[in-house]
Amino acid sequence: MIEARELTKRYGDKTVVDHLDFTVKPGEVTGFLGPNGAGKSTTMRMILGLDAPTAGSVTVNGKAYDRHAAPMHEIGALLEAKSVHPGRSAVGHLTALAQTHGIARTRVDEVIDLAGLHSVAHKRVGAFSLGMGQRLGIAAALLGDPEVVMLDEPVNGLDPEGVLWVRNLLAQLASEGRAVMLSSHLMSETSQIADHLIIIGRGRLLADTTVADLVAAAAGGVKVLSDEASRLTALLAAPDVAVTSYSSEELLVTGMSAREIGQVAMRHSVPLHELTPVGVSLEEAFMDLTRDEVEYHSGSVESTRKAAR
Repeated sequence: MIEARELTKRYGDKTVVDHLDFTVKPGEVTGFLGPNGAGKSTTMRMILGLDAPTAGSVTVNGKAYDRHAAPMHEIGALLEAKSVHPGRSAVGHLTALAQTHGIARTRVDEVIDLAGLHSVAHKRVGAFSLGMGQRLGIAAALLGDPEVVMLDEPVNGLDPEGVLWVRNLLAQLASEGRAVMLSSHLMSETSQIADHLIIIGRGRLLADTTVADLVAAAAGGVKVLSDEASRLTALLAAPDVAVTSYSSEELLVTGMSAREIGQVAMRHSVPLHELTPVGVSLEEAFMDLTRDEVEYHSGSVESTRKAAR
């Protein structure tokens, strides 16, 4: 388990992480999301003791990282896949890590096979592709058979087979009761992997919720088709309900669920031909939530063309 309490990091007068409170629980894959500059990397570095908090605390399984006698048995992490000496082989790199942490040599072979690196185990890491480097980084994270796994952009550079492997691996780790923390910019992939979400922006906590609840909160309303749309509009009138009419028969209702709309229509004998929740993707919900927290806003292609003329 990872627990952050009032976790804060400042560099001079700039606050990068601002009083964060969150928990990464065992048995779940927790997506750690935020725009560029949100403070995700700094937070993960503080979890691993690479940066010291200015205030607050963060613990792994009840202790600060540097208080554990054998930290690789507590948490395995992938922050930068290429932070490996390029002249070493994959097996050489993992063996060196194992020796410094009292891990059996047999475990090196296990994680090499797990990561699908058997055929390149004795090749120089400097010749590895980005995807192979990611696999090596994940193998290193799992070397100590840790109770907590923290991965930053683990599917970066992987082919579809590799992406599926990571997805299944993280689900398996969570099913074994481990706490899994996943940082990624790939919303479609996160929506398929994560059980829970922690979303930050400009160092502050924006959401601590499930994927389903976040998407539901950002849902686009309910599409309704009825021959008596105008009468239904009047029946649905309420302070927190908005009804938009797109035609004489089509409505978009927000602030009321499909079930509630159906019950109103049934009580007043209003015929319904369609009652469809208009869903949004995790990416759309994330963009809506973080719209005011983005550090850099991109311009449109059209505006770029005009500026070039």
